[in-house]
Amino acid sequence: MRCPNCMAENVAARRFCAQCGTPLPSPCAACGFENEPSAKFCGGCGQSLVEVAAARTPPSTHLADSAERRQLTVMFCDLVSSTALASRLDPEDLRDVIGAYHRYVAETISRFNGFVAKYMGDGVLVYFGYPQAQEDSAERAIRAGLSLVDRIGRLDLACGKLEIRIGIATGLVVVGDLVGIGESQERAVVGETPNLAARLQALAKPNTVLIAESTRRLVGALFEYRSLGAVDVKGLAGPVPLWQVLRPGTIPSRFEALRSASLTPLVGREDEIELLMRRWARAKQGEGQIALLSGEAGIGKSRITAALHERVRDEPHTRLRYFCSPHHRDSPLHPFIAQLERAAGFAREDAPEVKLDKLEALLSQSEENPTEAAALFADLLAVPIHGRYPALTADPQRRRELTMMAFVRQLEGLARKKPVLTIFEDAHWVDSTSLEVLEMTVDRVPHLPVLFLLTFRPELDLPWTGQAHVMTLTLSRLGQRETEKLAERVAGGKSLPIEILDQIVERADGIPLFIEELTKTLLEGSLLREQDGRYVLDGPLPPLAIPSSLHASLLARLDRLAPVKEVAQIGATLGREFSYEVLAAVARRPGDQLVDALDRLANAGLIFRRGALPRASFIFKHALVQDAAYSTLLRGQRQELHARIGKVLEEQFPEMAATQPEIVAHHYTQAGLIPSAIEYWRKAGERAYRRSAVVEATKHLTHGRVTWAAKGHGPDTLRVYCRARDLLDESATLEERMAVLNGLWNVEVHRAELRTTRQLAQEALTLAARHRDPQTAGSANSRMGITLCLMVCRSTLPSRASS
Repeated sequence: MRCPNCMAENVAARRFCAQCGTPLPSPCAACGFENEPSAKFCGGCGQSLVEVAAARTPPSTHLADSAERRQLTVMFCDLVSSTALASRLDPEDLRDVIGAYHRYVAETISRFNGFVAKYMGDGVLVYFGYPQAQEDSAERAIRAGLSLVDRIGRLDLACGKLEIRIGIATGLVVVGDLVGIGESQERAVVGETPNLAARLQALAKPNTVLIAESTRRLVGALFEYRSLGAVDVKGLAGPVPLWQVLRPGTIPSRFEALRSASLTPLVGREDEIELLMRRWARAKQGEGQIALLSGEAGIGKSRITAALHERVRDEPHTRLRYFCSPHHRDSPLHPFIAQLERAAGFAREDAPEVKLDKLEALLSQSEENPTEAAALFADLLAVPIHGRYPALTADPQRRRELTMMAFVRQLEGLARKKPVLTIFEDAHWVDSTSLEVLEMTVDRVPHLPVLFLLTFRPELDLPWTGQAHVMTLTLSRLGQRETEKLAERVAGGKSLPIEILDQIVERADGIPLFIEELTKTLLEGSLLREQDGRYVLDGPLPPLAIPSSLHASLLARLDRLAPVKEVAQIGATLGREFSYEVLAAVARRPGDQLVDALDRLANAGLIFRRGALPRASFIFKHALVQDAAYSTLLRGQRQELHARIGKVLEEQFPEMAATQPEIVAHHYTQAGLIPSAIEYWRKAGERAYRRSAVVEATKHLTHGRVTWAAKGHGPDTLRVYCRARDLLDESATLEERMAVLNGLWNVEVHRAELRTTRQLAQEALTLAARHRDPQTAGSANSRMGITLCLMVCRSTLPSRASS
């Protein structure tokens, strides 16, 4: 960014010139226009600079000093041929070029809610999904990448055109550690994902965007791609599937673009469909109807609209479909503009005359004389008319009113010929101008053969409820029977093991999207195999991991409440359900702050409260939200919390510790406090045995034995570990198996039995791959690396190895 006083070039993040201290121009976060420092409204788009910045800036309170685990989409952007550029430009000219490049990158990344983590000369490292998770982080990264290629390519510089390469990957990382000091300080990211993104950037051709398979799976058909096949990538084991993103996709519905072409059969929504069909019957008789379909994300709103269309497909009618987008909340009339372009059949290569011909053909279906509407819509679509229509009024406000009325008249004209089914999806993302058109339409619908179906999430408050022709339909969750039925439909009609169905019922909470994604994740893994037309378990069942497709949306719900997120994490460590009294003892916060935090979590729909304080208990609305809150904690943070919880239960709630010793044992086990854990597993086993609960007693005592076996590190404990391994049966968890394998490895590496050590490390790697657990894989890879290193040392320096 160039200083208006001394003309020095500054990095985009500066507010004052580094050379002379003059206030720098302020780029608008919405359109990128550079405004003078004192400006209150943008000179490019007219929006309030304060409001735009507030809406697009992540809460600073979330940038905690501690790091956290999370799924992240990482982008690497690099300037092509920068070395050649440096060799032929004066250093000051090169400085101007790099400054302009950095400015455009920063503005574009800000527009898509990314986080510029580091400038590395002509390279830029960007995070999407940190510090604020977005349910569409991967999509935002790709859109930002395509926008950067376009904007940088259009930069008019004296040195000529610039070219960039972009690589994007998504995966689990640890992010947030502050490294460096002063201006070099940054939020570091650790994991395979940033390395993969950097490698993809290096493989990309100039002005292209390459994405990893992990990112491709999350964005479905939202974009058009070119498969580059599986490519060997330096530093990674085995070929990696790569994709080049060409352009945004043409499928208008986000639901259809993000789901496979074959929809899962509808389950448990028969009553809702029949109710809508009755409203459609009334609409066809001239009694226009408005149906407001409300429900949380993933509950099945779009699936119901698809089912309704299937039911009326063979009836004479006109269907109008409008789709709101999270990326166009500030774009006036975006749903209507997109529908016009689709319905008219506009192509990228169409000349203005061709587009006008197509527009007139479309409007002739609803207008006897489409000239006025064509002129208004051509102006809205930015299609040059070259004197084809009379000049429009110069008053912008009047032109806006006429344009909105033209959309209403189009609906009226179509309804005069045959009934109209209008579907307006995702209205929680609607822009304010489109909402005005909807309000005008609602007033006209009662007198037209129209069923207007509008879908939205509960946070949108619409003023039309209570009118005679308006029906509100709130979708509820599926019950256990419907959940099991849907899971088996996803499995292709093959029955699933009862243990799998129980876990899906418990974790998905009746949300159809959660049910589908959990089931697909299991089917794609190695836990299940087909046998005699059904699925059977191919080993012990570990706790179900959060599907990668749900990570971002679940974490976004927590990040929106950044100041109280720590309370959610403590609650998640306590369990799906927790009491206020225990939470207060563990959280160590003033009572009023804790109550306020719980109220905010409850008001956001993340937890429910039962009873009155201080005897109240709380339960996470979704098991997967609890998992998401817990998953962000680092291993050390988890252990510290579990240790604190165990001590609180033992010292302040002795009755609970006496009646539920297995809970205390669980927390001490997770904390790594082995002696205390073993003692409470023994108490839990003995208590269950006294109550004739033999199965539970066996499980508790087995937990204790495995925990006991895991505490030693010397050669004297080999017999104990071997005995613990013999005790492991099909019910043993991944954690228990890894505890024994790691203990055996520690013993054998001290005994220098490296061949056995290598076999144990390989067994751990196989176990991690079967369960698709990245943390276990990291631990196993570390042990294999140490083993191989020791084997090399022994073969090359025998005397030092033996010593």
